[in-house]
Amino acid sequence: MEKEYRQETKCIQSGWTPKRGEPRILPIVQSTTFKYDTTDEMGKLFDLEADGYFYSRVQNPTSDAVAAKIADLEGGVAAVLTSSGQAANFYAIANICEAGDHIVAASTIYGGTYNLFGVTLKKFGIDCTFVDADADEETIAAAFKSNTKVMFAETIANPALVVLDIEKFAKIAHAHQVPLIVDNTFATPINCRPFAWGADIVVHSTTKYMDGHAMQIGGAIVDSGNFEWEACGDKYHGLTQPDESYHGIIYTKKFGKKAYITKATVQLMRDLGAVPSPLNCFLLNVGLESLALRVERHCYNAGRIAEYLNRHEKVSHVNYAGLPTDKYYPLAQKYMTEGRTCGVISFELKGGREAAVRFMDSLKLAAIVTHVADARTGVLHPASHTHRQMNDQQLKEAGVSAGLIRYSVGIENVEDLLEDLAQALDKA
Repeated sequence: MEKEYRQETKCIQSGWTPKRGEPRILPIVQSTTFKYDTTDEMGKLFDLEADGYFYSRVQNPTSDAVAAKIADLEGGVAAVLTSSGQAANFYAIANICEAGDHIVAASTIYGGTYNLFGVTLKKFGIDCTFVDADADEETIAAAFKSNTKVMFAETIANPALVVLDIEKFAKIAHAHQVPLIVDNTFATPINCRPFAWGADIVVHSTTKYMDGHAMQIGGAIVDSGNFEWEACGDKYHGLTQPDESYHGIIYTKKFGKKAYITKATVQLMRDLGAVPSPLNCFLLNVGLESLALRVERHCYNAGRIAEYLNRHEKVSHVNYAGLPTDKYYPLAQKYMTEGRTCGVISFELKGGREAAVRFMDSLKLAAIVTHVADARTGVLHPASHTHRQMNDQQLKEAGVSAGLIRYSVGIENVEDLLEDLAQALDKA
């Protein structure tokens, strides 16, 4: 049995292990196609009868190495990279859902994902019911239907910063024989590993902390290998019944615990093609190597700033589960490494929306950007930006008030950030 290394070591060592004479650093395999000597060799690849590469829309060595690293960090059996976090969310659902199916999702999820589930998937015939993540088990369970196929939530909601009670959600999902998919973007596997608490599949926008430098857009899907697809009969027939596009292959029979990721790779990537470029995968790997170091600094800075804002007379409230006064502090202590959450804070000024705008426009170090969770501090007004398409009721359900500010703390010197906040608050 291979040694189980710690997360900091996995960030550096996992995924790519060079053999004698091979590059020490993960190479960029910038090729669309791969050569074989016989037609039979190529044919076996197309029939999934042999391992190997034939076209980068389906698989690429650089992408696979980075996917293996992320799977190792999460403690999963396999992973696949996508061209964006939204593509990962879509593929994670589409891999097991089709027209006529239903999903249950926490209402506090990221605005783009909320729209994907509530509007776009509906056009594909997949309905979604949104639930209050803080509701009791009985209330949440009432949202399930006979055709429910998936339960979805975020470990730390963007931007409301609600910390998910993973065990509660997993218990409800499994009682209804559906997998729990958790978006672990904000926490990262450095601060939380959802599989340890009952989640079945994890998704990431690797654009955020994993990349960490705002250099590439990407996503990842990781499977724990723990959900028993065949125990649900024909409910997940895409995995448990023959796939005629591959001469009748049954994924669960042929690929076992890797059935879900294999299907996502050879079927969805083949047909929909939201594949990341090899160069983007290489850049992601560079970011992953420093992930553990950066996350620790992000959280330290965010803790200091949250404490400062929480004491400031112009701030009405702060959302940050690292504060002992935060309602999600107990859940953070339970599920997060050393109680660390992420580097994102949300807060509201007593002057409401107008004060928020004056404050944001007065910041010098923090830039107004759509992006979040990278080395540079950024700020955003969710009601005007990421959640702009929502109506007032939807904003309320998502935990987004009119004056809420999302402040993504970077890894600059925290004293400089505190001074920047102070001068901007004076002008608010």
